[in-house]
Amino acid sequence: MNTKKLATIFVGIVGILSIVFLAMIIGAGDEAIKAGESSGTVNNFMYVAYAIFLVTLALVVIFTLKGLFTNTASLKSTLLGAGAFIIVLVISYAVTGGDTRDYLYNGIPATEGESHMVGAGIVAFYILMAGSIIAMLLSGVKKLFNK
Repeated sequence: MNTKKLATIFVGIVGILSIVFLAMIIGAGDEAIKAGESSGTVNNFMYVAYAIFLVTLALVVIFTLKGLFTNTASLKSTLLGAGAFIIVLVISYAVTGGDTRDYLYNGIPATEGESHMVGAGIVAFYILMAGSIIAMLLSGVKKLFNK
C-alpha cells in the first residue's frame, strides 16, 4: 500500500471516530456536562482529541519535511519565505519600543517587555498587510499590461 492510500484510510477512521465521540458527548447533555456528572467522559474524549491532534500534527510535519527535502526548489523557496518573515519580525521589533504606561490585562499589569512584543506584533502585521496589498496591486497592473 502506498502512503496516500494509508493516509486516506487513517483520515476516514479519524472522521468516523470523531462523529462517534461527538454523538456520545451530545448524548450526555449540556446539563450533565455543566453539573460535572459526566466530566470523566468528557475528559476522556479530550485526551482522545489531544492524541488525534498530536498524530495529525506529526503526520503533517513528516510529510511536509519529506516533500521539502525531495524537491530542492521548493526547499529554497520555503527557506527564502521563512527568512523574509523573520526579517520582518526583526525589523518590527527594532522599530518599536516598550511603552512605559501602565496597562492592565485581566487585572495584571503588563510589563515593558510584553508591551514591546505587542507593539512589534502590530507593526509586523502592518508591514505584512502592506506587502500583500502592494503584491496584489502589482499583480493586477501586470495583468492589465499583459493583455
